[in-house]
Amino acid sequence: MSSSILKTILQGGPLQRGQINTAAQPSHDWAAREPMTDFSVNANGTMTLLEATRKHCPEAAFVFTSTNKVYGDAPNKLPLAEHATRYELAPDHRFAPHGVDETLTIDQSTHSLFGVSKLAADLAVQEYGRYFGMKTACFRGGCLTGSGHAGAELHGFLAYLMRCTLLGRPYTVFGYKGKQVRDNIHSSDLVEAFWQYLQNPRPHEVYNIGGGRLANCSMLEAIAACEAECGRPLTWSYSEQNRTGDHIWWISDTRRFREHYPNWTPKYDMQRIYKEVCNGLRERLPGH
Repeated sequence: MSSSILKTILQGGPLQRGQINTAAQPSHDWAAREPMTDFSVNANGTMTLLEATRKHCPEAAFVFTSTNKVYGDAPNKLPLAEHATRYELAPDHRFAPHGVDETLTIDQSTHSLFGVSKLAADLAVQEYGRYFGMKTACFRGGCLTGSGHAGAELHGFLAYLMRCTLLGRPYTVFGYKGKQVRDNIHSSDLVEAFWQYLQNPRPHEVYNIGGGRLANCSMLEAIAACEAECGRPLTWSYSEQNRTGDHIWWISDTRRFREHYPNWTPKYDMQRIYKEVCNGLRERLPGH
């Protein structure tokens, strides 16, 4: 489904032509080592695409795959309670039922250099929509994954965690007692969201997009699930040092997007995601 949708978009098809920018330098740690390159890829690269779209096809919709890291570590200031396997938001907080919405501040927080470059691009996409009247949208994703995901140690955690479990390799959990929470959205659900937007694009929109309350897990919960899926224990260790600017708890509130595009219904919960990630790895790794 995903490839056919993207082919239709790029060729014009039955809906208007759209530009989908998913290119990025995705690593916090790599950004700290090469901040100029990181900013060039994430911020300047997006500006180049925006300007090319404005000059040559201003009627086209422009979809930017942003990140929840534009909020920096502001989510860490939310009232969190520690439970047996995860941190969870206080039940009386307005974000508790559905997750974090787009009104969360982006100011006075540690973003990491990666977060800064993505935020600069995010704001530029919004501004081109407001100033030039272009149909632009920022999709602020949580963890994006799927059967073809090739994660690395410091980003794409779920695919990398499943790979380590399957291959019997050691894994390190960084900080927060392993109780930090992430939501996960399957690539198919994300592409479907792009598809829905491109059929009726709105100008200068911002959407938090992720697994929401349907699909989220803590590190400890993910470890247990990967072990169950792979049928073997994971050898893992714990480092007290958390990653700079990392979220303790993040669940996306997707209600704004679903209000604008009610035909979008995510299909992948965590159990289905775990199974697809594991099966995808088994197909790509001989003997497993």
